[in-house]
Amino acid sequence: QVQLVESGGGLVQPGGSLRLSCAASGISFSIYAIGWYRQAPGKQRELVAAIGSGGTINYLDSVKGRFFISRDNTKNTVYLHMNSLKPEDTAVYYCSADRLLNRVIAGTGRTWGQGTQVTVSS
Repeated sequence: QVQLVESGGGLVQPGGSLRLSCAASGISFSIYAIGWYRQAPGKQRELVAAIGSGGTINYLDSVKGRFFISRDNTKNTVYLHMNSLKPEDTAVYYCSADRLLNRVIAGTGRTWGQGTQVTVSS
């Protein structure tokens, strides 16, 4: 059974940092692409960052230079390092997995986690 579990969300002040984790089980993790999505209330879900099995990385323009995605195949985990957080980064963050990076980027990844809430507020 394929499962993705996100963790690391919480309340942080503007300018602060958080590290989100997406832990996978039930898949051959190293050959999967993983993406981080977010959805704020009343807004559409958007891709924040994605990393392919070979290390190809994509970022949403508004997070470039602030957010960094990395993967540790020995721990079956992908991380989203978020720095210089802004109130507009407030959202539920989800991770998605698929064999194909294009599907993850398109939002049609086969597997999704339950999400973790990130709130940026003073």
